[in-house]
Amino acid sequence: MATLLSVNVGLPKDVAWRGRTVHTGVWKQPVDGPVMLRRLNLDGDGQGDLGGHGGEQRAVLVYQLDSYRHWQQELGRDDLTPGIFGENLTVDGLPDDEVCIGDRYRIGGAVVEVTQPRVTCYRVGMRMNEPRMAALLVAHRRPGFYLRVLTEGLVRAGDEIVKLSTGPEAMTVAEIDALLYLPGHSRAGAERALRIPALSPGWQASMRELLAQPDGQGNPGLAAVGVPPAWPGFRALTVTAVDAETRDVLSLHLAAADGAPLPAPLPGQFLTLRLPAPGGPLIRSYSLSGPPGDGSYRISVKVEPHGAAGAYLRASVRPGTAVEVAAPRGTFTLDSGDGPVLLLSAGIGATPVMAMLHALAGEEATREVWWVHCARDRAEHAFAAESRALLARLPRAHAHVCYSRPGPDDVAGRDYTTPGRLTVEVLRGLRLPPQTTAYLCGPAVFTQQATAELRELGVSAVRSELFGAEAGITPGIAAAPAGPPHPPEGEPGLGPAVAFARSGLTVPWSPAYGSLLEFAEACDVPVRWSCRTGVCHTCESGLLSGQVAYDPEPVDAPADGDVLICSAQPRTDVTLDL
Repeated sequence: MATLLSVNVGLPKDVAWRGRTVHTGVWKQPVDGPVMLRRLNLDGDGQGDLGGHGGEQRAVLVYQLDSYRHWQQELGRDDLTPGIFGENLTVDGLPDDEVCIGDRYRIGGAVVEVTQPRVTCYRVGMRMNEPRMAALLVAHRRPGFYLRVLTEGLVRAGDEIVKLSTGPEAMTVAEIDALLYLPGHSRAGAERALRIPALSPGWQASMRELLAQPDGQGNPGLAAVGVPPAWPGFRALTVTAVDAETRDVLSLHLAAADGAPLPAPLPGQFLTLRLPAPGGPLIRSYSLSGPPGDGSYRISVKVEPHGAAGAYLRASVRPGTAVEVAAPRGTFTLDSGDGPVLLLSAGIGATPVMAMLHALAGEEATREVWWVHCARDRAEHAFAAESRALLARLPRAHAHVCYSRPGPDDVAGRDYTTPGRLTVEVLRGLRLPPQTTAYLCGPAVFTQQATAELRELGVSAVRSELFGAEAGITPGIAAAPAGPPHPPEGEPGLGPAVAFARSGLTVPWSPAYGSLLEFAEACDVPVRWSCRTGVCHTCESGLLSGQVAYDPEPVDAPADGDVLICSAQPRTDVTLDL
């Protein structure tokens, strides 16, 4: 019979960590006497980051005495007291390789159900002063698990834990944890996991992603996985034509120098160019906007008033110019199904969805297609005639164009559909079926607002692409105003050059930093992370060129052409899609 040894609670507090402040509830302390176990947590307990912890599916965390003994020996520690792993319930029994997702237990007056393994998070490493801990828990197959509360009740140390039923599929906590985090990712295992109703929605989504992606390429359950890059690093391509789409948008047509067909990109992908400049190369990414399979590439560029790369392209690039180009990248790509599609863009955001429209027209798709574009006026409406011609080839196409400030010669019904900005009323008037997949590209505010409005209208499958750096993910750390990316403080390093492509910054590496993640943070480059030890894949980023080494080695390797920046150091000059 399993036994509850300790009930541990703690309210969130601010903790100093590496010069920052982390708001966390990982510090738990044992309490005497009965404690009410409620639907969301124990009385007196709380979580600092409700995005990663807590909630109905993760009301309390369980960890086992046998794992305490394991870590005492493995880590050479004699200071492991109940609650140090962040758990609410320290138990004798209930090992991860026996407890199954969906198992139900009675503990004191409460009835609970097992929903998922522990979340991989850096904060358990903070609590234990062992930065590797998130990865070690996975690698040693001792994660612990979360419970959902079916019946609220009092629990106390000493209560017997009575098993009431076994979850369907009898899939253990250790088994499903390994399925997601360790190499292999069995499709049969993911299918089994999805037959367990008690599995938390987040883990169900990860299992569906494992099934949706091809085998053997990265970890689609944790990070979006694209096709491997068609070539490593940068190669020289030749400009064959330069077209003026509007007064500030130009298109470059690119081909192989020997005339051989270029590898076909997926509609929606982008190219990264490395351009010469007096102060060092300019590295910029531009969406492909032309037909995806014609053996050449077209990118379209908005020339901003103070944009160095756009100004260089306009002033210096002519037919015959050679430019260095990395292979097509990106996971913002058109799906191959037959369901309805919304292609929604604003301004230069039309570029990736133009490639999607070309693909749909090229295959003479019979699916319903809505083309919605927002521009200032006809003079700034790029691809107007081209998009109309492509839509005319689709039997079930619909178009709606918004001009925020129509010019005096712009004609409603000919040039645009409605004046003004895109509104929820315009979207409602499209009468989109709920099963529509929406593809959005444009300024960040436009994309965020349109995403919210589409979901309000019942369209849940919304995918978007943003230009520039993505917003950071820094769990438990409040977002702070930051200036533009910059070289780190202090003497410059003497190591390989590290180029952050989206941030427009190239700086020499210094071994004073433990990883490319730490280096990016010192440069105020927006980054995304959670475990910081090569297990969760939140930090997975495109490695456009160069080679890296890992310390520690990732628990599961990233996709080809990607890098886990939290445990990587550059071996050569590198270009990162950050």
